[in-house]
Amino acid sequence: MKLFLRLILESLFFSFNAIIANPIRTFLSLMGVTIGIFTIIAVLSLVDSLEDSIQDSLDFLGTDNLRVEKWPWEFDNPGYEWWKYWKRPHPTYKEYTFLKENLKNAEAVEIIATRDALTIKYLNNSSSEVGLMGVVYESKEINDYKILSGRYYTENETILGSNYVIIGHKIMEDLFKNSDYAIGKDIKIKGVKFRVIGVFEEEGESFVGGDSFDRMMIVPFNSFKKIYRVGKKGSNAVMIIKGNSELDPGLENLEYELRGLLRARRGLKPIEDENFAINRPEYLTGFISAIFGTISIAGWVIGSFSIFVGGFGIANIMFVSVKERVPIIGLQKSLGAKNYFILMQFLFESSFLSIIGGVIGLIFVFLITFIDLGSFDLRISLTNIILGISISTIIGVLAGLIPAIFASRLDPVEAIRSN
Repeated sequence: MKLFLRLILESLFFSFNAIIANPIRTFLSLMGVTIGIFTIIAVLSLVDSLEDSIQDSLDFLGTDNLRVEKWPWEFDNPGYEWWKYWKRPHPTYKEYTFLKENLKNAEAVEIIATRDALTIKYLNNSSSEVGLMGVVYESKEINDYKILSGRYYTENETILGSNYVIIGHKIMEDLFKNSDYAIGKDIKIKGVKFRVIGVFEEEGESFVGGDSFDRMMIVPFNSFKKIYRVGKKGSNAVMIIKGNSELDPGLENLEYELRGLLRARRGLKPIEDENFAINRPEYLTGFISAIFGTISIAGWVIGSFSIFVGGFGIANIMFVSVKERVPIIGLQKSLGAKNYFILMQFLFESSFLSIIGGVIGLIFVFLITFIDLGSFDLRISLTNIILGISISTIIGVLAGLIPAIFASRLDPVEAIRSN
């Protein structure tokens, strides 16, 4: 065992000396691997970071919930038959109260309606590109509202449709500069006065655009209906039903119950098609994951060409190295060196070249993570680092295997004569 370890150390020593003895050749041979590893890991890191950023931006959809809407989500259907859905009725407030009272498998039920691109004014100050959302009291159980100053609505305020509003952090900065000063002030939304009772905490810019909830304000759903039409020729309404996937895996029981109640509420006969859609947030996240999976495959294909070119470059250099050292190999074998000792020398040398090239490629990827890309956070994961080193090692072994076998099988007498 000691002899075997000693031979390995000597093989490492010989291969290391061979690498540093030819710095220019070493540099040129590892550049192909460097570019290949950089391409593969950079693309994978970019795809992973991009997917994470988009998925984080979609957190507002929530988890463990079902969405009742007019339009179904059919992301994988290129022939979307929209004409079948446009005559469907929108969810209504009465349907919301019906489901809230009758759903047994739901933890919470809400209905929301939205309006975009509004301009809000207070005295001489204004805030543009503002979103407005009409909510009900149960919305706080489904959405993670973080209020910096003030309070949320009471149940009675949402039922009566009180003219109260909770504003986003950017809106507060545009209109009032100070969150405490904003509380109790009146702003006008479509000419109607609403009193500010709360300010949301700052969330920061969302990757998919906008300032997440920072440029959003919420009012009671029944207040929203006073100033904007909801339903046909108006704002779309969406009912969101929160379930519990631990008690109801996949929310199957909730969906079955919801489907039955809605069909009954809308008076649909057993043979009639449903005139509503039950959408799941995981439809969208799954669709995004599938897209980025395809992009990852494309990155692998592109990077593979570079890494294979690098591998062929190392193999070529190893054949040159073997030819240069034939007399030395003959001398080593005449002194008793075994075939595996010669084999390990060249395998270690090719592996070193490839691993060094791979590490340099990973360093380049790590350096680009420091570039300021705004709301996009590019990062390299430990999995991708391990993957890069593993690919480098495998390419190094494969590239050096044939030259190493050729060197280990040289006849010592013929090898010494070649000098």
